[in-house]
Amino acid sequence: MLRLFLALALCAPALSVFAAPVDDGAPFPVKAVATEAAAPVVPAKPDTKAAPSLTDRAFGLAVDVNRLLSPAIALELPPEAVGTPVGVDGKVGSVLQKALALLGTPYRWGGTDPSKGFDCSGLVGYVFRNALGIELPRVSRDMARNGQLVTDRAKLVAGDLVFFGRKGRVNHVGIYLGDGRFVHAPSKGKDVTVSELDTGYWSGRFLQARRVSTDGT
Repeated sequence: MLRLFLALALCAPALSVFAAPVDDGAPFPVKAVATEAAAPVVPAKPDTKAAPSLTDRAFGLAVDVNRLLSPAIALELPPEAVGTPVGVDGKVGSVLQKALALLGTPYRWGGTDPSKGFDCSGLVGYVFRNALGIELPRVSRDMARNGQLVTDRAKLVAGDLVFFGRKGRVNHVGIYLGDGRFVHAPSKGKDVTVSELDTGYWSGRFLQARRVSTDGT
């Protein structure tokens, strides 16, 4: 009996910590959470995983694509080193560089200005105008009538214009980068990006390609 009494006496202080105070005016007892009141305030850590900015995403994608480009193009070697490019003296490189610099630009129907956005043909026209001084037709179906026709994907070279559509009717255009990738302005709600030509959505809609010469023909 004495041992039981001593044990209860020793446990009493510990039990008092968990005793719930009762408000006399409350209809039923309310349990208190003592540990919440005593918990130290820990300053919030800065969010180091915040979503990257538009510029960061565009730069990262450009770096990734640049690693896939032909070494000959990246080093601006003579035309014979890369097949039949858009131009000579590094003009293919100028086209690709100009196009990749626009990654992340929002899509805008009828857009031809990087400050406002691009549609597919607006992007291609802007790149060729500013990189090579070539004025291409405004819409994709008219662009598809210019330059040397390339129907075989295996014969594509960087700088070629790639055209897409359904039932033989062109309704989209992009600039081929090499390694089965092309840069384009996809559709409303999306940004200028790089897509796969050989797999996925665009693979089944490829119609043809055109190789534009330095004089725009």
